[in-house]
Amino acid sequence: MKSRLFAPVDMTAGDPVIQIIKFTIPMLLGNIAQQLYNTVDSIIVGRFVGDNALAAVGSAGPILNLMLVLFMGISVGASIMVSQFFGARQRESLSKTIGACVILTGAASLAIMVIGPLVTMPLLRLLGTPESIIGWCRNYLIIICLGIAGGGYYNIFGGVLRGLGDSMSALIYLLAATGINIVLDYVFVAYLGLGVAGVALATVIAQFVSAFLTLRRLTRLTDYFDMKREYLVPDRGYIGQLIRLGIPSGVTQAIFSMSMIVVQSLTNTFGEQFIAANVIVMRIDGFVILPALSFGSAMTTYAGQNIGAGRMDRVTEGARKGTLTAMVISAAVTGLILLFGKPIMGLFTTTQALIDLSYRMMQIIAFGYIIIEITQCLCGIMRGAGDTVRPMWISIATSVAIRVPLAYILVGLTRTPELPQGNCAMMYVSMLISWSLGAVITLAVYRMGRWKEKANMVVGEGKKNG
Repeated sequence: MKSRLFAPVDMTAGDPVIQIIKFTIPMLLGNIAQQLYNTVDSIIVGRFVGDNALAAVGSAGPILNLMLVLFMGISVGASIMVSQFFGARQRESLSKTIGACVILTGAASLAIMVIGPLVTMPLLRLLGTPESIIGWCRNYLIIICLGIAGGGYYNIFGGVLRGLGDSMSALIYLLAATGINIVLDYVFVAYLGLGVAGVALATVIAQFVSAFLTLRRLTRLTDYFDMKREYLVPDRGYIGQLIRLGIPSGVTQAIFSMSMIVVQSLTNTFGEQFIAANVIVMRIDGFVILPALSFGSAMTTYAGQNIGAGRMDRVTEGARKGTLTAMVISAAVTGLILLFGKPIMGLFTTTQALIDLSYRMMQIIAFGYIIIEITQCLCGIMRGAGDTVRPMWISIATSVAIRVPLAYILVGLTRTPELPQGNCAMMYVSMLISWSLGAVITLAVYRMGRWKEKANMVVGEGKKNG
């Protein structure tokens, strides 16, 4: 029973919805655990250091996300290639793909360790980060950058395991690392008084633990691929294919992160209290949006395996039923957040005005979490087919072309003598509108069906390179 629980899952047979849900649940729990990294950081510093420290950790987020775009691209490319090669039973290609992932992740980690600390302060200045929190932001980011390899390798190795259909192992290892992170957060901040630097250090240590455990798991899956030294030699064909598949997602994440930096500069104009409220909302947002992200990743693996096996009929069936299931689950989660929102927000701060402001902002975007399931699930299907370009353009359209100008326009239109900076609620109204339009665009692109032209191109390349 234990071996079946942790074995890679073949998603090319059985009821599509059941297979998708079985795969999604461990990954959803894993994503919740990973989200706890940042959330516990925020709760600990908010409670033991203060609201400004809470604002500092949140203000560092957009810059940190920008630095992680390389890993995002590698992870997406890895998930697509691994799932399709696994579905097509191409052992040699699967082994070479995983070796290429190890090499590219090492190179990306080294780049961030060198460049990250150099650009941190200029970016914070560019954002107009308040002087009261800029020092804390800088310390947090530098520590995370220097220890970025742990989180990078966990995300890539976890992506490989998910591509194989094994989402349970990644969950167990992440839960262990999350427990370590929580304990270290408390020790470093509450007992040793290390403040914001303490939560960054705790995160880095915990991520290295999860990376080690995930790597150990991969080395034992010898029934499916070989992880030998000969596959850790750079292979231009597989590295090139990873980059080609990953670049659109990496570019998407980079543009999204830069748009968030632009939005963050607007957020900073409303002062420390709104910055702190935004941190609280975004931390809770990180949990509420997890069903969408988890189902989207599951759809990528599901589509990849079935396309590799030549089962396009199962792909379209799974896309329809999986998306509807995801929307129902997201509606239930959103309802719970609205019902218990204020007590949850009270975990971050004891300032009632801050709790009330955060809850009002969350009410504005609540419906959007149901709508965004359409975008995430259908883009996941397209990525699984090897089409990462169309999801890239959809993301750019919604997060940059719509969200950013709309936020500035709506805030500008609401400026009055009583509200010289404008109405801060417009920041969230713009988010809801962009999510809704994104779902409409995604549905239209999916129904056009041109993403199907990419199907089986990855497997074909694997045969040629192999």
